[in-house]
Amino acid sequence: MNDPIHLFRPHYRTDEVLSEIRECLERGWTGLGFKTLEIEEAWCRFTGLPHAHFVASATSGLHLALRILGRTDGWRPGDEVITTALTFVSTNHVILHEGLVPVFADVDEHLCLDPSSVAERISARTRAVMFVGVGGNTGRLEEVAALCRERGIRLVLDAAHMAGTRLGGRHVGGEADAAVFSFHAVKNLPTADSGMVCLADPGLDREVRQWSWLGIDRDTYTRTHSQAAYRWMYDVPHVGFKAHGNSVMAAMALVGLRYLEEDNARRREIAGWYDEELAEVAGVATIPVPADCESSRHLYQVLVEDRDRVMVELNRREIYPGVHYRLNTEYPMYRDCRGRVPRAVSAASRVISLPMHLGLDREQVHRVVRALVEVTGP
Repeated sequence: MNDPIHLFRPHYRTDEVLSEIRECLERGWTGLGFKTLEIEEAWCRFTGLPHAHFVASATSGLHLALRILGRTDGWRPGDEVITTALTFVSTNHVILHEGLVPVFADVDEHLCLDPSSVAERISARTRAVMFVGVGGNTGRLEEVAALCRERGIRLVLDAAHMAGTRLGGRHVGGEADAAVFSFHAVKNLPTADSGMVCLADPGLDREVRQWSWLGIDRDTYTRTHSQAAYRWMYDVPHVGFKAHGNSVMAAMALVGLRYLEEDNARRREIAGWYDEELAEVAGVATIPVPADCESSRHLYQVLVEDRDRVMVELNRREIYPGVHYRLNTEYPMYRDCRGRVPRAVSAASRVISLPMHLGLDREQVHRVVRALVEVTGP
């Protein structure tokens, strides 16, 4: 009897994680503080990005990014953000939270935004583009970034799947005004939940730290370690959010970051096995990765016909893939959003994410592909 093969299975270096968390407990500081500063500094060293702020989730990071950019540029309710409908709903929920209007552009063969479709959607009210690196893929990110610079439009990179993704040898994020990474439990750098918002402008980096701590101008850790006589005093210039990260999650992230390169290399090896086994399989289309993209390989996605039946049949064989994603226009809050996206519609009805995690071996990949051939064949 074969063991079930699941889509994700988080991997933690338990002893190292517990050692890092123990330090938080012994110092009596589990909230925002010394470990969150450590992971921010470590992330900047790893990525080469100039600024990074550790937050409670990638969703909160995306929300903060739009809030800060919108306040800086004077965006108004009803202004537009060009985005993709083929994403997790948090990408587009944060647009609605800010009173902005999602405008859907179509995707390309990489399942990322198609630059030509983005260009067609730009209007007098366009203020930003939200680019999603699905599965760790960069798609045509550089073309979209160039388009945004040319038109004076902000670029927000939803890099939830892109921890460790490099483009042209450099870690992604520097192309954007804001890049947001996820350290959710099933991501490549897993905690329980947390993320990182990286703003290119140093002034905006300072401001996002206030907004993530209820708008307070000095966080508790800074005040506690201040030599000022009135260190309990602070001002509250904004009605901010409770969105900062904590030291327990930062401790987990610090351990994961030590192994991220090694773990992503393993993911690319697994993806290579899938590539080899699926190369001659009719009826299963793989998603290409650009030659200059070293993908994190958070997902390995394929397109099949009669997807829902295929999923049921795979489940019967105790193989449990995922679907990334249902088209957001299937949900009530997005049904009336502007933008015709036939390629995204087609992909959303056919896409499957095959099992992809560090526990997979070659035989399990072979078993997944063999089952996929059985249920998609004539």
